[in-house]
Amino acid sequence: MADDTSSLTAASLLRPGATCWRVEQADRLALFIDNDEAFDALKSILLSARKSIWILAWVFDPLTRLDPDRVRKSRDPKHVDRIGLLLRRQAALNPGLDVRILVWDMPFPIAASQLFGPHRGQVFFTGSRVKYHLDNTLPASASHHQKVVVVDGSVALVSGGDIGVDRWDTTQHLDNDPRRRLPTGHHYPARHEVAAMVDGKAAEALGDLFIARWARSTGEALERPERPAEAPWPDYLAPDLRNVPVAVCRTQPAWKDDAEINESMLMHLASIKAARRLVYLENQYLTSPIIVEALAERLAEPDGPEVVTVGPAHSPSYFDQMTMDSARTSAINRLREIDVHGRFSAFSARTPKGAAIIVHSKVAIMDDRVLRLGSANLNNRSIGLDTECDIAFEGTDETSRAAIRAFLGRLIGHFLDHETGYVLETYDRLGGLAATINELDRKDGQPRRLAPVPAKPLTGVQRFIANWSLGDAISPTDAWRPWGRRRRLRRELRRLTADFRPELPDHLRE
Repeated sequence: MADDTSSLTAASLLRPGATCWRVEQADRLALFIDNDEAFDALKSILLSARKSIWILAWVFDPLTRLDPDRVRKSRDPKHVDRIGLLLRRQAALNPGLDVRILVWDMPFPIAASQLFGPHRGQVFFTGSRVKYHLDNTLPASASHHQKVVVVDGSVALVSGGDIGVDRWDTTQHLDNDPRRRLPTGHHYPARHEVAAMVDGKAAEALGDLFIARWARSTGEALERPERPAEAPWPDYLAPDLRNVPVAVCRTQPAWKDDAEINESMLMHLASIKAARRLVYLENQYLTSPIIVEALAERLAEPDGPEVVTVGPAHSPSYFDQMTMDSARTSAINRLREIDVHGRFSAFSARTPKGAAIIVHSKVAIMDDRVLRLGSANLNNRSIGLDTECDIAFEGTDETSRAAIRAFLGRLIGHFLDHETGYVLETYDRLGGLAATINELDRKDGQPRRLAPVPAKPLTGVQRFIANWSLGDAISPTDAWRPWGRRRRLRRELRRLTADFRPELPDHLRE
């Protein structure tokens, strides 16, 4: 449904020092759905680099294929396809090219789940001109979760997904796609990611983020590269927007001399509060009581916005199924309990044959007013324990509002196999996003592509895990002390729900 624009007279949600670190102009901004699109753009800018390639990653695997279908598509049959080989070659052929990769030094059990990609990188780049560093400058239990690539200090890719061997997929999310293969030859499940590319001052700000992270981890001070006369923007790539102010939002834990930074959380909360007609959330994890109660407050309003969430049917690992899935089920049950006006819907994404898609994207769209994407999940860790990096922009004029609407239509359309225009026409006609999904997702008895999440009571063990947020610390001080975690959550919730009449869940009351 077309949103009224009166909210645009309100103050901007992009507030440096509060909801974001900096607001800088992107000369161009492009939005990507799934890594078939994002990796194509990434490969293009890596091959065009002349000054620098800087990568921040949670996981990085040099064996990652950027274009598994490259020969059949006849797009690029001559260049190497695995990112490690590409980077080594670029560094060798261009002596003036500064290539640096900063990856979280993950503990052994997590590294094993990622096929030891980050540690393989250490060996892979030994003896090359690529500077590869594992970053352990964090308190115990925290992770570096930012996912950013900056090329020549002038163009940057920001993503919710990693450069890993099981991250590539197309918007079709085909069952048993032969291109989705691990280096071992094994097939991996369908996966959904979202990313964006920016250039101009916005990319420069993301370069400054890398400079700060590199200095903190290695002690080496870097300078901004001299900006080229023209950014290495892919020739084929038409931007979704031009000349748009972009906010960079971070999370950083309090540790040693570093203060806690909660910009990503504050951006989420400000956006939820400002929404009038729609809160659309794609996220791997919807578990944080702080985010859940902000949504509950809006659902309790008689004329509040519709809230639609899209996530995975279940987490891929057993540990996350026990911890994060229990917390997500608790969150969905809470929102359904408070939803007396019938405006909450939760969906899980499926392949054409009904298999679960790993929804790993982190997207928030509020009306046609604001779009946020990046690395931050809607869990406690992304509020104050891990490092995160998001970007956000507002719909301040007809062009930017149309871009936000179009991306929402693209997202829903790619899940349901419908064109963007048809999705938006149906949305305008029906007046609700959940109603649109339910109408368009009915095809001759075929499995639902966006299946409603069924009601599911928690077992005693699951309720205990969810109530204590086990596996989902909010800060270094409570990482090993869940009782401290509950105090922190209660303190934040009292502040956020001061005027909120419905009672909090029992486990979060004093």
